[in-house]
Amino acid sequence: MNRALMATAVAAGMAGAGCADIVPQGLGLALTPGPLTDPAVFNFALNLEYLEAEYYLRGTSGQGVPDGDVGPNPGVVTGGRQVAFRTPYVAEFMAEIANDELHHVQFLRRTIHNSPLVELGRPAIDLEGSFRAAGQAAGLGANFDPFADENSFLLGAFLFEDVGVTAYNGAAKLISGRDSLEAAAGILAVEAYHGALIRTQIAESGEEAIKAANAISAARDTLDGPAPTEQGLRLEDGRFIIAPSDANGAAFKRTVQQVLNVVYLSPDKGVGFGGFFPKGVNGVVHHT
Repeated sequence: MNRALMATAVAAGMAGAGCADIVPQGLGLALTPGPLTDPAVFNFALNLEYLEAEYYLRGTSGQGVPDGDVGPNPGVVTGGRQVAFRTPYVAEFMAEIANDELHHVQFLRRTIHNSPLVELGRPAIDLEGSFRAAGQAAGLGANFDPFADENSFLLGAFLFEDVGVTAYNGAAKLISGRDSLEAAAGILAVEAYHGALIRTQIAESGEEAIKAANAISAARDTLDGPAPTEQGLRLEDGRFIIAPSDANGAAFKRTVQQVLNVVYLSPDKGVGFGGFFPKGVNGVVHHT
């Protein structure tokens, strides 16, 4: 799928989600004076962890992030509901991931709270129109709903997990403190476990799910530029991939800008909101 088609499909999907009057949050990358501090990097990561935590918690329990963990002036979360999992061990694994993601949110909030940086609350998150747009762009139909059933939930998780791994790997060079880098490495490792589990379970789910995951990967790859950041679930030669990696066997990296393009569901430069974050992410970095 080419970039123009992806952008058209996403724009159509987000128009249906009612995003016309949105104003971006945060200061913006162009206004950031000098290198980002470690807490500022963690604040950016907190946005992504909120997104994942809300997704998994709502899918496994029907409830989002607890009120005590959403921070000051939290944004509204649209969509999400408990999934009727058919496979008991899949339900258990998804609940474990939900717990991990909540712990990531709590850890990052503590880290930011103990720094000079002003704590920002959960950004507005769209788990409804964003998935419809992403599903349409990937050729999964105009009404893709990741909360409809177990397979759909795994595909929705697949859209996130590889991005989380590449985001933490790409952010490593922005982190200066030894303790901060150690913490980020630990979270990266857990996100990689999550990603491998999701890929393995989709492979177990059958041909239709495998093709859908590959379509999501291909659509996602149109958003973040020409740099190699993607490997589908199954390659053209038939091999399955549980750990997307480069020629050195290392995880791919995404820059902050590339991550934002993916979660905003837009390949355009300068975009400041959209997709999963209809008002943009919170923090000193909010646009590409």
